[in-house]
Amino acid sequence: MEESTANLERSVAAPMIFVMVLALQFLSRFFEINKKKGSTSSEDLQLRAEIKQLLKEASALSQPSTFAQAAKLRRLATAKEKELAKNQEIHNKEAKLSHDSYTKGLTIFQVLTYLLLIIWFWRIPVASISKQLVQPFGKMLSWRAGGPANENVMVGIIPWLILSTRVGKSISRRIFK
Repeated sequence: MEESTANLERSVAAPMIFVMVLALQFLSRFFEINKKKGSTSSEDLQLRAEIKQLLKEASALSQPSTFAQAAKLRRLATAKEKELAKNQEIHNKEAKLSHDSYTKGLTIFQVLTYLLLIIWFWRIPVASISKQLVQPFGKMLSWRAGGPANENVMVGIIPWLILSTRVGKSISRRIFK
């Protein structure tokens, strides 16, 4: 009875660990994309529209008699561009601070989760894979999980976490382009 429970735990452990690591990678990628994308406020959109309109009006005034009026509109557009740049700089600083705090929190959570999993599954095999499938890498995968048993290679927690992290990063990058 105990052996069947241990086998069941082992058979469920690898996919559950993979799903946890994948979720952490999705969160990490989500924060990374949001940091790059940023957001534009309605005030910024309004300023851009005003700048575009002022420059359009200034270019329409091409006669020598309207030169002063066109120069005034261009100066006004330049002032609005400076205001827009200032607003964006302030917004970017605020966004960077908030994203940095989220990223630090997620990193701490990832490290604690990985440490907890390593402590929990230390010297316990997470999964077993046929020797033929992992022929040259059998010893690396079974690190700290014991030797081969019944023509199967026992996979340890550390190699499984490394493999799951790499695959999770690859999947999250393909999903969140």
